[in-house]
Amino acid sequence: MEVKGVAAIVTGAASGLGAATARALAAAGAKVSLLDMNVAAAAELAGEIGGLAVQCDVANAASAEAAIRDACGVHGPARISVSCAGIAPPAKIVGRDGPQDLEIFAKTINVNLIGTFNIMRLAAAEMKALEPLDGGERGLIVNTASIAAFEGQIGQAAYAASKGGIAAMTLPAAREFSRSGIRVMTIAPGIFGTPMLFDLPEDVQDSLGRQVPFPPRLGDPAEYAKLVLHMADNMMLNGEVIRLDGAIRLPPI
Repeated sequence: MEVKGVAAIVTGAASGLGAATARALAAAGAKVSLLDMNVAAAAELAGEIGGLAVQCDVANAASAEAAIRDACGVHGPARISVSCAGIAPPAKIVGRDGPQDLEIFAKTINVNLIGTFNIMRLAAAEMKALEPLDGGERGLIVNTASIAAFEGQIGQAAYAASKGGIAAMTLPAAREFSRSGIRVMTIAPGIFGTPMLFDLPEDVQDSLGRQVPFPPRLGDPAEYAKLVLHMADNMMLNGEVIRLDGAIRLPPI
């Protein structure tokens, strides 16, 4: 798909992977809508790249529907949808104070898994009504899992479950939407330099980076964005989860 001139939506676009993706899509000529709970931060970035900031709670049906409607009203229906919004609260299933608060698990599933599904269903509905491009393609949906989906560490049961769900729904979604010329891909990032990690001490960040076989460093969000652009360009990529992790395999802790 030629990115230039098409409408794109990115969730979690105010920071981290989402911000890098919004920048890359805009630089390639896309009309980008930046969806985020932190609309002030999204608006600041939107001003830099010529995009549109829209407040959105991906886990809330009405909020997501309004956000997609607002984005469509300005840029038209999106042919590219990238879901980067997510949370990662650490908590053992049974800790020192007893069983994990069920609300922690439920919230993680709601934001990460249900939120991703929410945006996917709405974006796909808009894409299905579009005229096909050369080759019959109508759109591309990129979701974000994690290598924790496959090697979740202690304290990551909720996060791993949410990201495993995203990975698992990639193929059935791609199969369903294939008749409409809509592709579905998932990226499973490894240890990336995002706000989640930047809250850790610098020596801890360096230690995590050295665990990556090659390159021995934290991933750069721009590298995630490059993969999104390649997915847009390469029509044969469909129904797959791609690890972007420098060959790391997470230990139990």
